[in-house]
Amino acid sequence: MNKKEKIADKRSALFHATLTLVHNRGFHDAPMNKIAKLAGVAPATIYLYFQNKQDLINKLYIEIKTSFSTCAFKDYKEGLSVKEGFEIIWNNIADYKLSKIMEATFLSQCDNTPMIDEEYRKEGLKHLQPLLDLWERGQEEGLIKPLSPFVLYAFTIYPMSFLMAMQERNVYGLTKKTRKEIFQSAWDAISI
Repeated sequence: MNKKEKIADKRSALFHATLTLVHNRGFHDAPMNKIAKLAGVAPATIYLYFQNKQDLINKLYIEIKTSFSTCAFKDYKEGLSVKEGFEIIWNNIADYKLSKIMEATFLSQCDNTPMIDEEYRKEGLKHLQPLLDLWERGQEEGLIKPLSPFVLYAFTIYPMSFLMAMQERNVYGLTKKTRKEIFQSAWDAISI
């Protein structure tokens, strides 16, 4: 293993350890020494890659947001109708949230915490630009209600976090049928 691979492995191990601890214990019960121990590195090693815990969390956020957006826009093309494009994106996001539970939970936690610096939050928002552009086109075409993208997100994407948590606790299961019904409800919430 060369030096570059060792660095990537340690950085990846630190990201995974942080993700695991935050998922299981929350941001505040994930101190650097526990992260280092779970990653199998000396605590001082963290500071070779990150300035502090805040820097580690911010960079993990961008890493996961990038993975999320890659999945979200898979098979999406700009020329599709607004509803068709949104359905592809919505289902991709549902797939991500249901298959990458720790990552999806982390992103939800990041939405509700001051832990993420504003510059990283804005960078993370850029990863959603194709969806924001689609909604804007839908508004221009008179198909989507003239609401803020935050409201559109709250009514269409954010509920998946709740449903994902219910499925993880075995309270509610998402079948193909219920997913179609949920998508239709999301579309109905924002369409004119």
